[in-house]
Amino acid sequence: MFRPVSFLRNALLAALLAPALAGCGRGDDRAVEVAVIGDPSAPFATGPRLPLAAQLVRAASAEGLVGFDEQGRVIPAIADRWIVTDDGLSYIFRLRDGTWPEGDAITGETGRAALIRAIGALRGTALGSDLAVIREVRAMAGRVIEIRLHQQAPDLLQLLAQPELGLTMRGNGAGPMRLTRDKRTAILTPIPPEDLGLPQPENWEARRRKLNLLALPAADAITRFNAGEAAVVLGGRFADFPRLDAAGVPRGAIRLDPVTGLFGLAVTRTDGFLGAPENREALAMAIDREGLAAALNVGGWTATTRVVAPGSADDNGTVAERWPGQTLAERRTIATARLAAWQKANGKLPVLRVALPAGPGGDVLLRQLSKDFEAIGLTVRKVGEAADADLRLVDTVARYARVGWFLNQLSCGNARGPCSPGADRLAETALAEPDPVKRADLYAQAEAQLTIANSFIPFGVPVRWSLVSGTVTGFAPNRWNIHPLMPLAMRPK
Repeated sequence: MFRPVSFLRNALLAALLAPALAGCGRGDDRAVEVAVIGDPSAPFATGPRLPLAAQLVRAASAEGLVGFDEQGRVIPAIADRWIVTDDGLSYIFRLRDGTWPEGDAITGETGRAALIRAIGALRGTALGSDLAVIREVRAMAGRVIEIRLHQQAPDLLQLLAQPELGLTMRGNGAGPMRLTRDKRTAILTPIPPEDLGLPQPENWEARRRKLNLLALPAADAITRFNAGEAAVVLGGRFADFPRLDAAGVPRGAIRLDPVTGLFGLAVTRTDGFLGAPENREALAMAIDREGLAAALNVGGWTATTRVVAPGSADDNGTVAERWPGQTLAERRTIATARLAAWQKANGKLPVLRVALPAGPGGDVLLRQLSKDFEAIGLTVRKVGEAADADLRLVDTVARYARVGWFLNQLSCGNARGPCSPGADRLAETALAEPDPVKRADLYAQAEAQLTIANSFIPFGVPVRWSLVSGTVTGFAPNRWNIHPLMPLAMRPK
């Protein structure tokens, strides 16, 4: 797990803040105040690609067949039970005995229609590509639906629990929380289980609280937390991590998720200097990943040169870290020679435009990249929009930890730059391969092809952090960076 390091602490400030922070989680009638880092309009955003605040609101107010608990585990939601057939090609869900918000009964037919709408809305997205494994959704007798697959999908439940797969009827979801809006604040109230067709635990009414969710710029969210005006801050990334030190946030309030995913630069151009894979590799060779780890100042951060996170499911270990035995200086010597050869044949080297997020962490990354690329003769300029960039930052947490997720994210269907059709074909063949040993070998070949393409320059794992006051319950760091709102709104039993 990550550990924040080198934080300057002010003991007096922490002591003064303790009563205020504790007030956010007292056993009284006050709402739980949650700040999510993002645009203030984000909680009510719609569309296939939802910002984090909208994902949280969607998951709380429109649950899917299954959902997540605070530890990132799949739990029942609209489906109260399910079975998987022995061949792994059919998932059969029994839906709970309840109604949609407008009073329509939850049935196999209405559940099927809602699921098909949700899947259809994701066409053209990476998550939509993951769901292409679904061959058919059938309504069976009563409250039963069946999902039939083209091939086995061990992570199907993980996909169905994603917020974007929340089910709605006439635009409204079936809980577990009721959503109202006060300007830019999302007000979420737990719905009594008996209203959802579920048994109501003893003392449930005494345990539930309202939850108010606001999206704010990182600096404002941290200020609210330090002032005791927010019990939880969600959505922290590397770009704002240095703010915690500057703001004197108590160390015990910082929670880092041990996530996996993609954190690096995607090449967006297929012509000129970046049109040559060997030049793109030269950029990857120049990166001082250990220096980046020190600059990011996140203890335990894991660097990698692979496009697939080591240790992912279906990773047979045959693809190793790149350039074994070569020092950074040796790699940069090779990279410099390649750039000199290109310059001799083509003229002046370009100024690389890199799209990076605003914030002190983005500034740290820009300084590090400038230093790394200057070492091989290149100049870097930061731009704000990916459309104007030669390189754009990819900072995405894996929705499931398999090789297929990484290959899908970087596939020709999802890339906005160079890609590897050969890697795509191998990944598609691997997906349909029933033998696990052969499948892992095909995935390794696909990763090797994608590595040769050099369309993505990996740094390491993403950084994800939250702030949690000492008396808040219902929060747990987890590998998916999943922090549902319903557990935060419930007092302990």
